[in-house]
Amino acid sequence: MNKKKGSAPVRWFKRMVLGPSQEIKDDRYDSPTKQAVKRFFRNPLATGAVIVLIGMFLFVFIGSAIAPVDLTETGTEVMHTNVSPTNSLMKLPESMKTNVVDISSRGTFTIGVDDSGALEAWGFYFNSSGKPEKDVLNIPDEVKNSKIVHASAGSDHVVAISEDGHVYAWGENENGQYGLDGSMAAMARTQPEELMEGTIDASAVRQLICGNQITAILMEDGTVYAWGNDGLTATNLSSVIKHGKKESPLKKLAFTNDTVYAIDENGVFVPGKSTKYNIINVPDENGRNTMMDIFEYIGERKVVDIAATGGAVALVTDDGEIIVSGMRDPLPTLRDDEEAVAVSAGTRHFVLLTDKGRVYAWGQNYRHQCDVPEELQQEGAVDQVIASGFQNYAFKDGQFVGAWGLKGYLMGTDELGRDVFLRLMNGGKMTMTIGAISVIIATIIGIIVGCISGYFGGVVDMFLMRVVEIVGSIPFLPFAMSLSAILQASDLHENARIAIIMVILGVLSWTGLARLVRGQILAEREKEFVTAARSIGVKEGRIAFRHILPNIVSVILVSVTLDFATCMLTESQLSYLGFGVQLPRPTWGNMLNGSRNATVIQSYWWRWLFPALFLSIVVICINIIGDTLRDVLDPKSEVEK
Repeated sequence: MNKKKGSAPVRWFKRMVLGPSQEIKDDRYDSPTKQAVKRFFRNPLATGAVIVLIGMFLFVFIGSAIAPVDLTETGTEVMHTNVSPTNSLMKLPESMKTNVVDISSRGTFTIGVDDSGALEAWGFYFNSSGKPEKDVLNIPDEVKNSKIVHASAGSDHVVAISEDGHVYAWGENENGQYGLDGSMAAMARTQPEELMEGTIDASAVRQLICGNQITAILMEDGTVYAWGNDGLTATNLSSVIKHGKKESPLKKLAFTNDTVYAIDENGVFVPGKSTKYNIINVPDENGRNTMMDIFEYIGERKVVDIAATGGAVALVTDDGEIIVSGMRDPLPTLRDDEEAVAVSAGTRHFVLLTDKGRVYAWGQNYRHQCDVPEELQQEGAVDQVIASGFQNYAFKDGQFVGAWGLKGYLMGTDELGRDVFLRLMNGGKMTMTIGAISVIIATIIGIIVGCISGYFGGVVDMFLMRVVEIVGSIPFLPFAMSLSAILQASDLHENARIAIIMVILGVLSWTGLARLVRGQILAEREKEFVTAARSIGVKEGRIAFRHILPNIVSVILVSVTLDFATCMLTESQLSYLGFGVQLPRPTWGNMLNGSRNATVIQSYWWRWLFPALFLSIVVICINIIGDTLRDVLDPKSEVEK
């Protein structure tokens, strides 16, 4: 009761002159829906589950729109298979940021040497043998204690030359990458004995270069020492060396994945017996590309620099033009007042330095190798740029000024070198979409069948319940697997097969909801409001679907929420068993399917852990939300009374 203010005559006078001033108390109560919402969010576990689930939805739907997965598999990288989660592939050591001599890489690891003779290695390398001497990141003590003047990284080995002329090598040796003890050394070009048993004049070394399982040392006088798997990775090596001996000494070498190319001291491009890159595309006066012999195009000009990716060769001529063969990506457009002076190559891209100190990059850009920072494209910004495998490092006056390219993989890569993080994001979208559409189909069928059966009863109820029992008795997973197998053998488009899989999951999972709705309708149809509706002539269908059904929507909502998690799990089961969505389109289920062997489980834990973790988190959150909804929507619940 409100406390009265002032004496009675004063209150009467105020009421007479000013009218009543006491506020009427608002005794309205919150609606049942509002009460349910309040009770739901008072549960910290349910609130956390909602936040996590919303975050997952945003992650898979918005993230996949920003960074869609490449279903053509052109984004795969065979050099990066089974890379563990790392963010250190581009992390240049502090000691390498001043007066660097060289940086070299062809895969996931990088080595560098500075002018003090210190050698550093960074990045990632999976040592399958487990032997310390096979780990390229494990620099031998004798190398650490020597002053290194040249170093180069191959795909699985490293070679370094010390100031006193010793040639060191470590890493894999199955194809004679160094020494004579490789299991296939007899089939490969063997390392010269003078390098294994003696020393060379380090000051006379012009170039040390490693390719894919092969190494070459080019001396100032044109002599070439080469060893490794030349039968596979440098098939024209002998003919290139022969040119250097008979025609003109070689000046620089460049390895592709399967061949080697050079320029000699006369500025001539030397392909040896290989004709793979002798034809280039040159735009004509109308801007259309025409095929032309590379030697005819070069003419009397001299080639001053050469670089090679895994499948392309780039040349710089003495008049500042860049010529590329083997790559379809468009060349950078230089400004009218600048010329190319040096070119460097990574595994899939080229980087160009101009006489104005600007940097340009082109080629494959799936790992952002060609995204040159804007500040490095300014005049005079750079005087040295080194392209390693999938990274680039720029220097000015011997000081590090910037890097760009591949930093690493947040959740590692799979057996084809595909980014697990991107596939998780896009796979989650597919898994959740299939689960959502399947549960919508099942909900529609279950509500219609349950509502008709429960309201009309009699023969209709008996017939529909027998249908429910027949569908419910079908062994769900084997039947879904059989239908999916039939679809795989058909000529249907992948999108059509996915749509049919959604329908299969929906059509086979509605029986439980139909029984639940029927039971609720049987109870509701006996209430007074139904009798009142019949008495005023409301149609039976309207009573069932417009009057009774809204009263059981809370029960349906709980069931649908839990069924969503079930459909996601079922899709994942089908994909895991190979009968769901097929690769290369990812789902969490088929990502787990690619991890079902002992080697992956023991050695490549990230390939199965992250898909399983994401699927578990989403399903657990959905179940928590469903259970909480069941509690807060139940008027008889004892929770929070």
